[in-house]
Amino acid sequence: MSKSMLDIINLRKSYGADLVLEDISVSLAEHEVKVLIGASGSGKSTLLRTINLLERIDDGQILLDNKDITAVGVNPDVVRAQIGSVFQSFNLFPHLNVLQNITLAPRKVHGVSKEVAETNATELLERFGLADKARQYPDLLSGGQQQRVAILRALITKPKVLLLDEVTSALDPILIAEVLSLIAELKAEGMTMMIATHEMGFAKRVADQVLFLHHGRILEAGTPSDILEKPHSPELSDFLGALREAGRL
Repeated sequence: MSKSMLDIINLRKSYGADLVLEDISVSLAEHEVKVLIGASGSGKSTLLRTINLLERIDDGQILLDNKDITAVGVNPDVVRAQIGSVFQSFNLFPHLNVLQNITLAPRKVHGVSKEVAETNATELLERFGLADKARQYPDLLSGGQQQRVAILRALITKPKVLLLDEVTSALDPILIAEVLSLIAELKAEGMTMMIATHEMGFAKRVADQVLFLHHGRILEAGTPSDILEKPHSPELSDFLGALREAGRL
């Protein structure tokens, strides 16, 4: 049985009087992929942002590889060095080329030499079909290519967990396929991931477990077929019905 890599225990998060995460408890095993689904505002992005300590929690604990990363005195930068995060916007540095973008964190955060960092980055770029883009700048790349570079930038430091937050939301359908194909390859290679997405076909393809969030709570959790084909709650039924109407399921 795979060991637990991430444990979220009774997590609560509020913005003033607005409770956005309520008693969230979930574990992510090594090599497991959990996919978060739910309407906008359900708490998916906030949950991911608490895991990499971009948002301070009000109560509960988050354990990364059995270490409490929410304890007083924990250095957030040390934690983030172990967690890869990719968001909706690509956040690539426009003045750096692809190779420089990918090697920046290994060199500046992890103390890796320029030569080793560039060798590792080149191997990643070749593996995922982007070797010819190494010396190009982000504004010369398609949206799909930029997002794939952003994912490789997160992978270069060999994170324990990869967090992906709606990474296809800004892309057209053809570019979405490029990015989803890369994530599916990572799944096949055993990357531990937590992913927020509106792409239900993709969730069905890569998820070991799907979590349905509603008003900051995990309302249902199960296999992709259980969640997407056999909803138990009226809230999940309504959510899936809205997706069908929009042609997204």
